[in-house]
Amino acid sequence: MSEPVRIWWQSFVDPDRNEAYFERLSASLNERAREGTHVDVKGLSPPDRWFGRLTEFRCAALAIDNALEAAEQGYDAFALGHFQDPGLYEARSAVDLPVVGLGEATLHWAAQLGRRIALVSIDPVFDVWHREQADLYGLRDRVSHVAGLGALVEDFEPAFAGDAAAHERLRARFRELAEPLVADGADVIVPAGALPALLLAEHGARVAHAPVVDSVAVLLKCTEAAVELHRLTGLGPSRGPSFARASTEAIAEFRELLRRGRTH
Repeated sequence: MSEPVRIWWQSFVDPDRNEAYFERLSASLNERAREGTHVDVKGLSPPDRWFGRLTEFRCAALAIDNALEAAEQGYDAFALGHFQDPGLYEARSAVDLPVVGLGEATLHWAAQLGRRIALVSIDPVFDVWHREQADLYGLRDRVSHVAGLGALVEDFEPAFAGDAAAHERLRARFRELAEPLVADGADVIVPAGALPALLLAEHGARVAHAPVVDSVAVLLKCTEAAVELHRLTGLGPSRGPSFARASTEAIAEFRELLRRGRTH
């Protein structure tokens, strides 16, 4: 039997306002996990709801703090389940357990499946962010297209709760956007977010010849692999300039800021 693995999966969605999604996500992750792996899905409140850089920054700070909490509670890995990966590098520098990002892991996996990657995000506002991600991850020339569903987080909840018409509306909108991207040369389609991936990246899904990547499954399996490799070989991130380990003092000051707020 495999050694047990505990994964803290950090969503940027409010669990009370998106109960059906959290139930589906938790069930899917734990059903697809290898024997001995347990995934705890955690949310944020207030969630990532006002799409833009400032909200991403706020949520990133909370996610980093939760990575520190996961390490204190003895989790084996921290999965950042938000495609934009805000706070990913900072969290990686703050803890010794593996920290794996939904966007980073998925983009690198997609790059093994085709040469031209198209992202279909929740909202067009993330176009620039996704292109910055591609640049940051060394995939600038591989991410050829970015489109946005023009949806809100709340638009997905009825579909996860069993509303077939709501599900079909999102599926139709996804294909409406994805088909022209494939016609224009994209050969891999990535629903850029855990919400659309869980709902729309069905088993074996394709748009014409282009596979649709299930980023939720990719992050789960990459996180499990990161834990296994860490245990097997001691492999972990560079502690040189890329992800230098944060000092105890830096961590204490960061957590104090979140606990008490500004004093001056």
